[in-house]
Amino acid sequence: MAKGRAVPANKKNKIKSSNWQFWLIIALPVIYAFVFAYIPMGGIIIAFKDYSIRRGILGSEWVGLKYFKQFLTSTNSVLVIKNTIILGVYTFLVNFPIPILLAIGINEVRNIKFKKTVQLVTYAPYFISVVIMVGMMVQMMDMRTGIVNVLLGKLGIDAINFFGDPKIFRHLYVWSGVWQTAGYSSIIYVAALAGVSPEFHEAATMDGATRLQRIIHVDIPTIMPTIIIQLIFSCANVVNIGMDKIFLMQTSLNASVSEVISTFVYKVGVVNANFGFSTAAGLFQSLVSFGLLVLVNQLSRRMSDTSLW
Repeated sequence: MAKGRAVPANKKNKIKSSNWQFWLIIALPVIYAFVFAYIPMGGIIIAFKDYSIRRGILGSEWVGLKYFKQFLTSTNSVLVIKNTIILGVYTFLVNFPIPILLAIGINEVRNIKFKKTVQLVTYAPYFISVVIMVGMMVQMMDMRTGIVNVLLGKLGIDAINFFGDPKIFRHLYVWSGVWQTAGYSSIIYVAALAGVSPEFHEAATMDGATRLQRIIHVDIPTIMPTIIIQLIFSCANVVNIGMDKIFLMQTSLNASVSEVISTFVYKVGVVNANFGFSTAAGLFQSLVSFGLLVLVNQLSRRMSDTSLW
């Protein structure tokens, strides 16, 4: 068998030196992920211990699955899990398709100035801080001075307590999220649609296809792999509702529907200093998210040629 030629030492050094920019670019993200994502994972052991600050993590008493059983059987926890699932599914059903529809609409616009204006208007809310956005909502929907209730009063409709009515809270949370994130979430679909070959549209037009038929039979099948990947991530995040926005919108009047796992973990763990119980609740949420990710990925791989792995 013929042996391959050995690479000269000076050529090896050139290859190594030519890659230093690549390693420099990825160094900071890798270090950041390792320090703030992987090292803290060691703290999940607190979920299995009766944690005491004085004794430390390793010195605290081992209690096994005690806190998991408490979390899954207590009345408050059942309500929290129910609220999380309902709000997560509602958010998914609304937030997932709207960016796709928005991207298709933007892609169909032929007036460049109007297209850029729509993109700017829809992208801009994403860069507004959650604190500022909730503050705007509170001011606009105030029962006495809010512009929304003032306009309702002009129409002869009684003022509505938007943040105090449990029936309104979920709609307010989800649709305000659509306003803030739909434009930014559509970017990946707009980029995918830009890669659709014009020849496909020309062939479809020659065959007499309407604009709607070209969207259904040309655009959507072309970006379907992107849609499936985003679907997998969205399904995994159904129970992974962030604490910041929902905590800012939460009041004593809407707590029956706004108390989710993330806010529950904060109140039990930080406010009440029950670190073992709150860690168990947070770990349960992460495991469910991971399980959904694996399940949806397996289903996607069986039903299509696209999956994460």
